[in-house]
Amino acid sequence: MIAKKKYFYSALVSLLIIAALAYTFYGNSQSYLNGIYKKEVQGEVYTTTHQHKVDRILDIAQTDARIKNIILLIGDGMGVSHVFAGFSANNDQLYIQYAKHIGFQKTKSKNKYKTDSAAAGTALACGKKTNNGSLGMDENNQPLESILSIAATHGKATGLVAACKITHATPAAFIAHVPSRGQYEDIAEFFVNSYLDVMIGGGLDNFNKREDEKNLLPALEQEGFQIAYSMDEMDKIQSGKVAGLYTGGHIAKYPERGEFLPRSTEKALEILSQDTNGFFLMVEGSQIDWAGHDNSVAYVVEEMLDFDRSVGKALKFAEKDGHTLVIITADHETGGMSVHHTYNNIN
Repeated sequence: MIAKKKYFYSALVSLLIIAALAYTFYGNSQSYLNGIYKKEVQGEVYTTTHQHKVDRILDIAQTDARIKNIILLIGDGMGVSHVFAGFSANNDQLYIQYAKHIGFQKTKSKNKYKTDSAAAGTALACGKKTNNGSLGMDENNQPLESILSIAATHGKATGLVAACKITHATPAAFIAHVPSRGQYEDIAEFFVNSYLDVMIGGGLDNFNKREDEKNLLPALEQEGFQIAYSMDEMDKIQSGKVAGLYTGGHIAKYPERGEFLPRSTEKALEILSQDTNGFFLMVEGSQIDWAGHDNSVAYVVEEMLDFDRSVGKALKFAEKDGHTLVIITADHETGGMSVHHTYNNIN
């Protein structure tokens, strides 16, 4: 690690500028579904009852002004309606609701009114708008410095957790500099030659089953990474640099993936917090976006609640630590969800 500067204000400012939360709440709303969403899937009624208990978060406002840790949680594709769906399905409670400051952000990219996750991820990671599809580069294909890189140059530990390929658009925006988000094999090489200390997600095939026949896993190990291929293997690692590459492609949907996201968030915090200089951690609830694309309310709710459990892990850590800034945001909204008027009386 490069020797730290005492304070981290330059990095904080770049994140605080983009930290408007992409959600709000509608007063004392009725819980239309009382914790049970039903949606027809291939002619059958699909029911999800994966509720979670929300423990009241106290004293977050008492966080010390001398912030040394940042946890950035991104709900990919998460708009107001997605939050409201999870809120309603979970008996009108989410950890997200304990955020102290709430706002909105404009998500259009440099060249499109409707952004994609690459351009939006770059805006969040680097503080600058770019063209759709670009990762870590401006509209002229010039590389941009990310908040993760800034954190590392201040001597801080860094980590990325995502419920998808770790080489996918949002996590890659914090590491890579490529003109096209689909350059997965090129993106994987940026992960090898990066400031990262912790990375957890899928995408193993981009490292060891490549078209160029390179195997990047030995290079990762040479960079000091301990590689885990499952959550159980990860549980055995207590410190140091770690790469959790659990699947060849994307991580499975919830509930098939189990407690991957909250457990991985907790594990990343456990390892990164050992750095006395502080850390930067980005956690992505990747599949809220895909649920919106699928027009599946059940999928949206399950991904929202799983993401919210990870938010809870971050807030509880911040409450105990007292020197941690937690930012919850979205890169854009997907799906234009709404509650149809015929559902007003559902119990």
